[in-house]
Amino acid sequence: MKKCYVGYMPKTLRPQVFRSSLKPTFATHGEVYSYVVGPFRTERGAQYMATHDRAPLCRGVADAERLALAEVT
Repeated sequence: MKKCYVGYMPKTLRPQVFRSSLKPTFATHGEVYSYVVGPFRTERGAQYMATHDRAPLCRGVADAERLALAEVT
């Protein structure tokens, strides 16, 4: 089963949501991303992290999932 992650591009640190069936490591994703956050339970949580990662209330996976759900309801 593929899980959602947010990877940050080298140099620009622009976030990108991606799915992977493997746990991202330097060996598997190191050439593509500087660092990775996740796994997320939902893609909505990953998207929220990618767009609000600089917000002080969004500090991790659990915060992104909770805030994404609150934004919808």
